[in-house]
Amino acid sequence: MSRLMQAKTQVNAELLKRAAASTHEELFSVLHTTSYGLTDAQAEERAARVGRNEVAREKPPKWYRQLIEAFYNPFSGLLVVLGVVSYFTDVRLAPPGKGDWTKVVLLATMISLSGLMKFWQEFRSMKAAEKLKAMVRTTATVLRRPEDSDLVLGQNGLPSPQYVTKNKREIPLVDLVPGDIILLSAGDMVPADVRVLTSKDLFVSQSALTGESLPVEKYDPSTHPGGASGGDNLLDNRALCFMGTNVVSGSALCVVVNTGDRTFFGSMASSILNHRTMSSFDEGVRRVSWVLIRFTLFMVPTVFLINGLTKHNWIDALLFALAVAVGVTPELLPMVVSANLAKGSIKMAQYKVIVKKLNAIQNFGAMDILCTDKTGTLTEDKVVLERHLDVTGAESHEVLRLAFLNSYHQTGLKNVLDLAVINHAEMDNEEPILIQYPKIDEIPFDFMRRRMSVIVQNGGGRHLLICKGAVEEVLGVCDRVQINGEIAPLNEKHREKVVRITNAMNEDGMRVVAVAFKPIEDKAEQKTTYTVADESSLILAGYIGFLDPPKPTAGEALKALLDYGVDVKILTGDNDLVARKICKDVGLGVQGVLLGSQIDAMSDAELAQAVERTTVFAKLNPLHKSRVILALRKNGHTVGYMGDGINDAPALRDADVGISVDTAVDIAKESADIILLEKSLTVLEEGVIQGRAVFGNIIKYIKMAASSNFGNMFSVLPASAFLPFLPMLPIQILILNMIYDISQLSLPWDRMDEEFLRKPRKWDASGLARFMVYIGPCSSVYDLATYFVMWFVFKGYLVGPGGAYVNAGLFQAGWFVESMMSQTLIIYMIRTRKIPFIQSTPTLPVILVTSLAIATACFIPFTPLGAAVGFRPLPAGYWPYLAAMIVCYLTQTQLVKVFYMKKFGGEWL
Repeated sequence: MSRLMQAKTQVNAELLKRAAASTHEELFSVLHTTSYGLTDAQAEERAARVGRNEVAREKPPKWYRQLIEAFYNPFSGLLVVLGVVSYFTDVRLAPPGKGDWTKVVLLATMISLSGLMKFWQEFRSMKAAEKLKAMVRTTATVLRRPEDSDLVLGQNGLPSPQYVTKNKREIPLVDLVPGDIILLSAGDMVPADVRVLTSKDLFVSQSALTGESLPVEKYDPSTHPGGASGGDNLLDNRALCFMGTNVVSGSALCVVVNTGDRTFFGSMASSILNHRTMSSFDEGVRRVSWVLIRFTLFMVPTVFLINGLTKHNWIDALLFALAVAVGVTPELLPMVVSANLAKGSIKMAQYKVIVKKLNAIQNFGAMDILCTDKTGTLTEDKVVLERHLDVTGAESHEVLRLAFLNSYHQTGLKNVLDLAVINHAEMDNEEPILIQYPKIDEIPFDFMRRRMSVIVQNGGGRHLLICKGAVEEVLGVCDRVQINGEIAPLNEKHREKVVRITNAMNEDGMRVVAVAFKPIEDKAEQKTTYTVADESSLILAGYIGFLDPPKPTAGEALKALLDYGVDVKILTGDNDLVARKICKDVGLGVQGVLLGSQIDAMSDAELAQAVERTTVFAKLNPLHKSRVILALRKNGHTVGYMGDGINDAPALRDADVGISVDTAVDIAKESADIILLEKSLTVLEEGVIQGRAVFGNIIKYIKMAASSNFGNMFSVLPASAFLPFLPMLPIQILILNMIYDISQLSLPWDRMDEEFLRKPRKWDASGLARFMVYIGPCSSVYDLATYFVMWFVFKGYLVGPGGAYVNAGLFQAGWFVESMMSQTLIIYMIRTRKIPFIQSTPTLPVILVTSLAIATACFIPFTPLGAAVGFRPLPAGYWPYLAAMIVCYLTQTQLVKVFYMKKFGGEWL
């Protein structure tokens, strides 16, 4: 870490420590703010002064930096070397008046074209990716004070609840500034480094920074006798929450201390960026690149030595070897990869799929197991309250009222069940009871207890605790039941009836939530702050049943995913009966069911076996979901996970490809690689197809480059050893390579055969060498045949005055055209396992670009450019030979392809 970074981190640490130790008044003074928040004008002034709330690594590179970096590649470097050598040999050291700038200008033009093409492609891809990412925005809830607002103080000098309700708003996270007052609740990402002003059971997961899986409680130190100091470790300070962490449960009012690069996370950005782990995609590209580079490292010195020893001109030998290096270097691989990924992301955006991380597209295509919750994917996600029953199963308005008070008064994350209760109660005109029962406190929901409680007060001053949650968990803290207005002890007979009624509701496809309560009449037991310990000795009032009907398209989408080799597994916090019912309704066959409690009892090895034979995983908490995902990955699967809740965040991070929706909680959207604008399995089907198409088009380029490189080795080495002149001049090889490279830029616009798209695809460099050995020498046979024709038929051996080979330019033009045609037409052979044009037709862009490349190569020997680089026009008699060789070449390659597929199990790309 540089001194500047150390200094900045130290300043931030001191400011955070000071903020944590200050009183509210001191804190507001230091940050030049108030408990009511900033006005819009103040916020705009600070934003202009301190910048946007984003860390540096998230910013795309400037255009001019991309332009400069576009020329940093082996191709440009070798061209520059050749250009410098040509300048000295053809201009600087030439006799007076005989300097020739042709090669220098041509090389400069090639360097410019190469770099500008790469810059244009990457800049366009970057712009498209940024535009797509901008469609998914993370927001923060902030208090912004109107200029003419009436300031009404609540407790402890903080704004009243009425003021908060009236003046809170959602703004883009990047617009936060130091001094802003923000509200946090369950599911929120902490948007900056903040100091807690007041909190209610606030638990924050800091695993993104510390790696600790257990959440940490955060609070205002003035409300706790022990204070909040964490010693020298800032992350242990209970008064501070840090950017990048997320709220697991509870709520809080906080003031922003640091934003952007000045946050704890921002100060770590450079080290995070420098220590990123390689994805399977990056690793695959790296392995393939090294296979090709090893061939280059063997070939170039060999060509140099053979030419130097046989022709005794070491300068020409060096230039030829460098040109060969350019020809066999896969310099377009990064551009082809980025072009394919960018095109795939743009195509997926048309289907309402936003790709946050481009490399995730390939993982999407490689996915062979999709894990998802049932809500919103298999079901409509339009939950309605269907029933409100007492313990005996009779309709009960009392149960509805209790559930309404609980759902309305909770300040945490209101899920679809809470909204369904509120909507149903409003239709039944239950709102007046809110006036009769003002809120005193709440005990927020968490995924271990799987219940939440609110405490209200009636007109007589009596406190009433109302608890709502999963049936088993609520029943576990009840010791009484209410039947027909009478309170009775909870006995085994009642328990059996509860299980019977709730199972029947589950079998009808309903999700059941239990409702319980506890009157707190004794003034000595009443308090302003309640805890989980108060959830005891409750009275079971009854149940509420929710119905979320299956989507009409779910069955068809599941069948399509299965047809494409993607197995679907359901991971849900709901019970197994509801999950089974929904799976049955949408036609998803259930192999086996595994409950969270059973997963707890399993070792990792046992779970790895169990996940293979299980379709439905029910009653899961976040840890269970992560264990299932990791077990599947350990078994060699590429796993996608689709989720939108707080409890889905760990699984989204652990999956090969995390998929969320734009309506998800912040932490889910931040953890995901791909965001759906529509929560649908039908959309995922298109994502899988696009992912596999992207992968296929990348593999086409790699296999073309690999086979071409290997074939060129067999062509160049014998020519270097036996020909008295170079088979092609360095400048001619470079022109050939440039035209060929341009023709391959059409590959991202090609289509893939339907059979290829039907199977999940992974990176595998192990079969690349085998492919090179079988396909590469096919072209070498006809390169050698071209040598034979040009030497014996067109008299390449003729020697003129001064010992010069007068037909060398004719020989070189003949191989130039044949090499260009064979290299380009191999695209049609490799792109499909079928017979080209007859069974599989490429797209129009591929046909047009490759045809133009071949036409250009055929035309060059007849132009002044061809004469300038040493070519001679080809005679009419050459073309029948060429046509015959190309037909034989394509036929032979097709036969080798068929043999290859039979020998290696039908695999091609």
